Amino acid sequence: MRASSSRRLAPLITSASLLFLAGCGNSSDSASGTDASQGPTSSSAIPVVASTNVYGDIVEQIGGGKVKVTSIISDPDQDPHSYEANTQNQLALSKAKVVVENGGGYDDFIDRMLKSSDNSSAEVINAVKVSGKTAPAGGELNEHVWYDFPTISKVADSIAAALGKADPDDAATFTKNADDFKAKLKPLEEKEARIKTDHGGEEVAITEPVPLYMVEASGLENATPEEFSEAIEEGDDVSPRTLQETLALFTGKKVKALVYNEQTSGPQTEKVEQAAEGAGIPVVAVTETLPEGKDYLGWMTANVDALASALDK
Repeated sequence: MRASSSRRLAPLITSASLLFLAGCGNSSDSASGTDASQGPTSSSAIPVVASTNVYGDIVEQIGGGKVKVTSIISDPDQDPHSYEANTQNQLALSKAKVVVENGGGYDDFIDRMLKSSDNSSAEVINAVKVSGKTAPAGGELNEHVWYDFPTISKVADSIAAALGKADPDDAATFTKNADDFKAKLKPLEEKEARIKTDHGGEEVAITEPVPLYMVEASGLENATPEEFSEAIEEGDDVSPRTLQETLALFTGKKVKALVYNEQTSGPQTEKVEQAAEGAGIPVVAVTETLPEGKDYLGWMTANVDALASALDK
């Protein structure tokens, strides 16, 4: 993520806009403060804010009925790149004991709002920092770490530790829940390993780097011109030459699949999707936030299965 990319999740938020902005964006309590398996959330539940419902769901898996989670972005139709935070978000952050953000420039509005709030005691978990990932030499950091299962395993441990700090009496429960959650991540890594065995070295195309960690863990090669995916990620126009190079991947049947971020589609990515479909190349649709009715594990299972199915065609 380049430092100049200010469109990731939110434009610049000022103190004045936080005071007067209302009604734009989304702010909701995930699962209405309840957990189906562990009963209703108690009034003493730990208040947690997550930048997206991806991390909000993971917190709920670990905290159960002992957390009250607000996921700032929870609408699968919301384009995270153009999100604007509001006063409800600020209020939730001011009360949070634990905050989970992606980091890496993806959701900088969380840090800006924390600085302008009176809450300096919240435990902040930054997934990119937890991952230990850094930009490659001469390259850009891929901040979409929620598609990297080893990172999510580390984040689960960090969440359990933060919740245990906020509620020491239930620390052992949070640790056990995190262990159970991590155990359920293992089959996903095994699915990626099977794809690598069956299709390692095969080339695919992407519209932007969102699913790259999954693609790379599956042993696949990204054949997309870097100029194309970078322009799409930054919200810039793709040059005619780069667009033609990208379209040629499909007309020339040089790739086995297109992994398409349908949450931030536009005219140029739609042309790419149409080219893939016209050439009979499978399209694997992915999103940046949880689809309605899905939890993290079910969502990622569907993503990996869809990739495997596309490659097997």
